[in-house]
Amino acid sequence: MKGPTRLAFAALGAVMGLMAGAAVAQDPVTIGYSIARTGIYAAAAPSQENSYKLWQTQVNAEGGLLLPGGERRPVEFVSYDDQSNPANTVRIYEKLITQDKVDLLAAPWGTPMHLALAPVLQRFKMPMVGNTAASVQLRTVAPGYIWFPTSAIPDAMGAELAKMMKANGVTSAALLANELPYSQEFRSFLIPALEEAGIEVKVDESYPPDIKDMTSMLVQVRDAAPDAVVAMTYPADAFLFAGQAKELGLKAPFVLSLIGPTIDAYRKANGTAVNGIVSSAHWSAQADKWPKGRPFFDAYVSAFGEEPDALDSALSYMSMEILQQAVAKAGLDPEALREAIATGSFDTINGEVRFEGVQNVVTPTGFVQIQDGKIELVWPESVKTADYAPKQGW
Repeated sequence: MKGPTRLAFAALGAVMGLMAGAAVAQDPVTIGYSIARTGIYAAAAPSQENSYKLWQTQVNAEGGLLLPGGERRPVEFVSYDDQSNPANTVRIYEKLITQDKVDLLAAPWGTPMHLALAPVLQRFKMPMVGNTAASVQLRTVAPGYIWFPTSAIPDAMGAELAKMMKANGVTSAALLANELPYSQEFRSFLIPALEEAGIEVKVDESYPPDIKDMTSMLVQVRDAAPDAVVAMTYPADAFLFAGQAKELGLKAPFVLSLIGPTIDAYRKANGTAVNGIVSSAHWSAQADKWPKGRPFFDAYVSAFGEEPDALDSALSYMSMEILQQAVAKAGLDPEALREAIATGSFDTINGEVRFEGVQNVVTPTGFVQIQDGKIELVWPESVKTADYAPKQGW
């Protein structure tokens, strides 16, 4: 009995060894992030997190995240609610790096969170591709461990919007701006750009983020009768602006609402009333020149029963595409990954992305318009999917 028993144990040991090796090979790649599930930015966060979930599902369906040498490992996320508080973001990412010991990082929602997080990434030398952040302040961030794929930077946007308005016959404008930093920064660059374009600013008002009634401002705008109304909104007040502009019969051929109209719920809530609204984004599923865009759009709709946000959902998915392609080249070593992101060129749903310093230098600054319920790129000419059309009432 001793001989067979030894053979049996030897065989069992070999099987267990193979199983252990398989288990090691299948250890998940963990990716950590914080998200504004509560607080002032919570309305916008699902557009970002849904893209993360879709990407994870697709990668795992392919057998996992591809590493150099052909190995694939499943992806798991580790995430926490930062309550829309940049200080919480800092604490969470420190925990993700030092306690959870995640392999990779994904971005939080919003510019304040990204700016607060940049020194943490620098200190721990952990690379991260940002997404939902846009500010001229991004250019002051030390290059090396964070990158920003968006082209919706306020100084470029102010100049491009003034060009677009002038090209479409606008001679006067009313400006309404949320007091949050992104809207105010955009306003600070838009006003001189409008002046240079010879466009008169008839109304210039700011309002608090928690505003509940815009009636007095909108009556002032209606009485001024400008050619354009530029409402520098965030998602919550974008809904309020659209509803009350319709109630008051606001008439202007050019109407922009900065952030909010590209969210699917906005169009569902407002229906045909918001046809003709212009908004900030540089991606559209209608763009034939970006062949990966339509499959992303269709997969997102299938997974979540709603359309992706043309700004935040697209940027969030792009950030994961960039990370995925960099990992396939460089693996999980932070320094090798940093080098791959900093020097690489990436194929995304928004076309090529390439960084100089912290900024994507390929994607043009764009504006979209709601046309028959679809998000169409209408500016600039180089990427447009449809011609701009003046807004025909509400």
